[in-house]
Parts: sequence; structure tokens; C-alpha cells
Amino acid sequence: MNKFLYVLLVSLLVCSCSSYQKALKSDDVAVKYAEAEKKYDAKKYNKAIRLFEQMAPAFRGKPQSEKMFYMFAQSYYKTEQYYLSGYQFESFVSSYPKSEKVEEAAYLEGKSYSMLSPSYSLDQIDTVKAIDKLQTFIDTYPNSTYLPEANAALKQLTDKLEKKYFEIAKQYNTISDHKAALVALDLFISDYPGTQYKEAALFYRLDSAYKLAINSIPAKMEERLKNAKVMYGNLMKFKEDTQYKEKADDMLVRIEKDLQQYSK
Repeated sequence: MNKFLYVLLVSLLVCSCSSYQKALKSDDVAVKYAEAEKKYDAKKYNKAIRLFEQMAPAFRGKPQSEKMFYMFAQSYYKTEQYYLSGYQFESFVSSYPKSEKVEEAAYLEGKSYSMLSPSYSLDQIDTVKAIDKLQTFIDTYPNSTYLPEANAALKQLTDKLEKKYFEIAKQYNTISDHKAALVALDLFISDYPGTQYKEAALFYRLDSAYKLAINSIPAKMEERLKNAKVMYGNLMKFKEDTQYKEKADDMLVRIEKDLQQYSK
């Protein structure tokens, strides 16, 4: 009995492989489609992809093309080929705007690009693209069941961009390019007024203004000291019990002491 079952299983596998190989070699699009759908339903996405890739150029405009291209995009997504799934979902949304799957496809388009978003320290082209796609989805489908997931993904991406631009601005302070730091930190605070890094950005702006002032030539020192004092006030206004208070207070003592020479 066990031997019989073994032989039967082997026979079924041979037949299955045979039908797949025949479909790969066939010039009949209908044969390829039937086998691809069978592999897709069995979650054998890589095998389905090979067939979808073969038939895709000739399949547009056919009655089953909408379903085929949806499965094609999903197969790439399920196998974590996110560049390709993003492209295919984007194409699906453009080609089948009245499809019952278009909302899901629009969400997965943005989700695909979000999965490509790298660490904040790397180039953020894919992050920016994902933000654009997800925001478009949210604006287009404000009542979607995918909205909570889209909003969560969007927040994660925007937080990553905030961190990158904050670290860039902070880096100017670290390398003692205080003029560039002031410009970069001003832009960061302006672009991200509600950022979680605002307290730190205000401190490093003060620090840069302070160091620029005390290392200035006499002709520019008074103006820069006054500017640093304004930066101190901005930090205290934002958060009086800031974690940087001790350092900021020490700077203020030096600023006021140096300003005394200009009040005589």
C-alpha cells in the first residue's frame, strides 16, 4: 500500500512538472495562462512569474488580462521583488482604473516602494517615492480599509526622512562648520516644525551660533553674540526644562559676559 502511494505521488509530480514544462514551451497563451493560474493558486509564485513574464507582452487587451496582471503583480510582491511589484501595481492602477482590485493595487504599489526604503543614512530616493505613492493613495481613498496601514507606513517613512535631514544638519555642527550648521538647522526647523528632533535642533543651533560668535573677529562678534542670545531664548521658550539646560546656561553666562564690553 505504501509502495502504491509512493508510485502515485511520483506520478502526480511528474505529470505536474510535465504540464508546467509544456506550458513554458507552448506558444498557446491560453495554455500558459491556465498553468500560471494553477501555480499562483498553489502559491508557487516563482513558477507563475516565469509564465506571466512570457505571456505579458501578448496578453494586454485580452478578456483575462486584468486578472493576469493582478496575479503577476501579486506574485512579485509575495516573492519580495518589490521594485517589480511596485512597477506592476503602478501599471495595473493606470491600466485598470475601474477594476475592483484598483484600491488594493494602489495601496500595494505604495507598500512595495516603502519596503525598498533603506536605512536613514543611505540615499532616500525610494523613501521619497514611497511617501508620494502612499500620500496619493490616502488622498484618493480616504475611507479605505487599508488606511490605518498606509498611515502607519507613511509615518515611519517621514520619520526616517526627518532623522536623515536632522543628522545632516547636526553633522555641520559636529565638524565645526557653524555657518553651514545654522543654515541647515534653520531649514530643518522650518521644514519640520513639529519634528521630534526640534529640541535637539534648537540646541545645536544655539551651540553653532555661540561657537561662531566667540570665535569671530571683533567687528562681527557683538552681532553674533546677540544672535546666539536669541537662540538661547528660542530654546528656553520651546522647553524651559530642556535636557540641554546646563550647557545652554553656561553658554549664556559667557555670551552676557562678552556682551558687557559693548555696553560701556
